[in-house]
Amino acid sequence: MKQSLRSLTAAVAALLTAAFIVVTMDAQAPAGLAPQGLQSTAGNPPPSPPRTYPSPTNLKVLPKDLTGQQVHNIMVEWEGSLGVQCDSCHAKDPDDIGQDGHPKLDFADDSKPMKSVARTMYTMTEEINDKYVAKIEGSGVPVTCGTCHRGRMGPEPFVIPNKDTPPAPQSAQPAEEQPLSQ
Repeated sequence: MKQSLRSLTAAVAALLTAAFIVVTMDAQAPAGLAPQGLQSTAGNPPPSPPRTYPSPTNLKVLPKDLTGQQVHNIMVEWEGSLGVQCDSCHAKDPDDIGQDGHPKLDFADDSKPMKSVARTMYTMTEEINDKYVAKIEGSGVPVTCGTCHRGRMGPEPFVIPNKDTPPAPQSAQPAEEQPLSQ
């Protein structure tokens, strides 16, 4: 009995020592090497930690209590609605170089004229929604950047159809979601 207890104690000690060595080696792994538990499987890289966005500064028309994530989500929506990239409105900061060797954007900088235009357009859509759309019973569909721009920097031109030209097909929206006609 004493012999088996000694064997069990020795086995537990060996396992604890091995676990300590593995943990210590993972903690001291050179930069760029993933610890054993995070190494890729089947050639796939380990999952990245979720991205965080800093608290916004210099908000002039967006609500000042928005989080970095909320502002990021709004900007992604505007990018898609306008068919642009972040650097259309945001200036590069030559003093802040990213890991890719390119300057990062200075989101608080107001030097690009397009940023002022974006603020004006945002204010306009908010005014249209608050003063007009909200007062139409059952409208339910707010005006957004995409209402006019449709993924293009300049608003999509509207051409009144010729009476001899058949009308364009309607969208597949249910009748209660169709835009109001005049």
